[in-house]
Amino acid sequence: MRLRQFVFVAGELAPAVDDITAVLGLSVCFKDPNVGHFGLENALLPIGGNLLEVVAPVQDGTTAGRYLERRGGDGGYMVILQCGDAMAERRRIAELGVRDVWRHDDDDATATHFHPADVPGAILSIDDMGPDVDWHDDLARWKWAGPDWQAHVRTGVTQAITGVEIQADNPDAVAERWSAVLDRPLTTAASGPAIDLDNARLRFVADTDGRGLGVSGIDILPQDRPTILAAAEARGLRQGDDRIMLCGVRVNL
Repeated sequence: MRLRQFVFVAGELAPAVDDITAVLGLSVCFKDPNVGHFGLENALLPIGGNLLEVVAPVQDGTTAGRYLERRGGDGGYMVILQCGDAMAERRRIAELGVRDVWRHDDDDATATHFHPADVPGAILSIDDMGPDVDWHDDLARWKWAGPDWQAHVRTGVTQAITGVEIQADNPDAVAERWSAVLDRPLTTAASGPAIDLDNARLRFVADTDGRGLGVSGIDILPQDRPTILAAAEARGLRQGDDRIMLCGVRVNL
């Protein structure tokens, strides 16, 4: 099971995408018209073999809009994992009493969004792209990123997402829940409990900024740290030699 896509939520799409492309040296590969079904607009940007997505509400009463209100602005929203058999994962997770809020079942993709009340801290999705796709492949077909996302990969400035950090008042309990849902053992990072995926680490930490339960940070492997820091500095987004802010999320280099 691998991290394939991380989703930011923003009040406005264009400024958030502009910051991400400028600071991390990425390129937009796709804008999915189907997210209009959820009252959203979006943009996807490859980062190595992973994807960053930004979603923003375009109508009132959306789940994303309520999330923005609850957390007081832009932030992390979804963690999307890829595996070999998402249907089997759905059945296994349902037996734990975890509800789902959206399903997609087609020949070219199976996906399940799980209820964030049952898997706290982010909307978790576990997907596969059908039996013909090797989920270990960094550049495998990924329906949500469009037909040619691989052509938009830029690694001159950043190489990959290597971690997602979720904050909570009770990080140990939240970590234990994610461990059970993902059927992965808990390990220990310097910051607290963690879960290792095949290509990334999920970390669980105490709430230190007062924004409450949610994604507080992501870890990025830089290729050109000085360029990232200079671009972040120019936009007032630099927080030190190892950290910047993007879309309300701490980005650890």
